[in-house]
Amino acid sequence: MSGRYDQDVDDLDDAEPEGHRHRDVQSGGARAAVFGMSDGLVTNVSLILGVAAANPGAGIVRLTGFAGLIAGAFSMASGEYVSMQAQRELLQRELDIERRALRREPKRERDELLAIYTKRGIDVGVASELVDQVMQDPELALETHAREELGINPDELGRPLQAAVSSFFTFAVGAFLPLIPWLFTSGTAAIIGSVVIGVIASLAVGALLGSFTGRSRVRSALRQLGVSTLAAGVTYLVGRLIGVGIHS
Repeated sequence: MSGRYDQDVDDLDDAEPEGHRHRDVQSGGARAAVFGMSDGLVTNVSLILGVAAANPGAGIVRLTGFAGLIAGAFSMASGEYVSMQAQRELLQRELDIERRALRREPKRERDELLAIYTKRGIDVGVASELVDQVMQDPELALETHAREELGINPDELGRPLQAAVSSFFTFAVGAFLPLIPWLFTSGTAAIIGSVVIGVIASLAVGALLGSFTGRSRVRSALRQLGVSTLAAGVTYLVGRLIGVGIHS
């Protein structure tokens, strides 16, 4: 266990760019974009193959694919927006409570901050001087208490609209990829085309996710491929069984 942890730390150290820059992981836009692409791909490649397995006409598969793309994109966008907006409102409520506490009971809030710093091993005198300076500025006091007590940054509560837009378009892109063969052909050739595109896209999305998180691109790519294969395989099998039942 220790060896694997050390290896992960070494991987992060090797991946850390010079200048110690960090990605913006709080706004939600980048996260929503990556996972939107992944969800769109897995959802529609499974849906398309599941329907295709029942041997309907190519038009039915195309209609199903486009319906899945549109419905999924709007569902992802609205879900992302509602969840992030709710989270933002919850954090804002906590900030309002902290702001009122700082205004009504400044001494108590000062003592709370002082206790936090002294528990971390900072000398009482040094901590007391630091806290006094912080408490002189209401906005700095709020930001400091929010970070130390709530673990949040008041300036980074997330951007629901950005996350929703990213989710919509990236889901649509991911969902459109396995649909491409059905725009030009049908039957077995289209199924094979969807599978090939699904495999390539899954590996690419997984590698992108690995790059985004700083983990092994190969491991992330294979994990994404495994998830996509499982979902598509089960859906294809179900569609095949239902199709046999219908045609018989």
